[in-house]
Amino acid sequence: RKVLRFNSVGLEQHEHHQMAAQPAPVARTEVNYQIPDVMVVREDGKKVSFLKELDDGRPVLVNFIYASCSAICPVLSHVFAKVQTKLGKAVKKVHMVSVSIDPENDTPAKLVEYAKKFKAGPQWNHYTGTLEASIAIQKAFDAYRGDKMNHTPLTLIRGAPGKPWVRLD
Repeated sequence: RKVLRFNSVGLEQHEHHQMAAQPAPVARTEVNYQIPDVMVVREDGKKVSFLKELDDGRPVLVNFIYASCSAICPVLSHVFAKVQTKLGKAVKKVHMVSVSIDPENDTPAKLVEYAKKFKAGPQWNHYTGTLEASIAIQKAFDAYRGDKMNHTPLTLIRGAPGKPWVRLD
């Protein structure tokens, strides 16, 4: 709720400051993506098919992060942490997926450490692998921006395999 204040010349002069502090708008779209069947490495060190990990029957949430990021990645991971808390016991029925966009540096051990910072539960997996696999996944979700320094906050949600993805930019 926005409160407007008026003075003798009309709208209070500092109104633009209040408006600037508002969060950026979120764009919500529904999209069908063709996910590549690439191999990735889960934080437990197991090499798995990314496509099979997404298609395990549960609703899935996906974001893109890297462990050394100090800007938007912690915010995206904090949102996932809040989601798992809000879901309570129902959290076991969803699969949360964080894909590293810096697989050259994000080893499974680093991802385990990163996941602990956000108290990731067993339903929240972190994936790394080859740079080629990471780029293929990012491109499939129209999330590739050339390098890790240019990535944008993005969350993708799908209710079930074969259903469209909800894209939150």
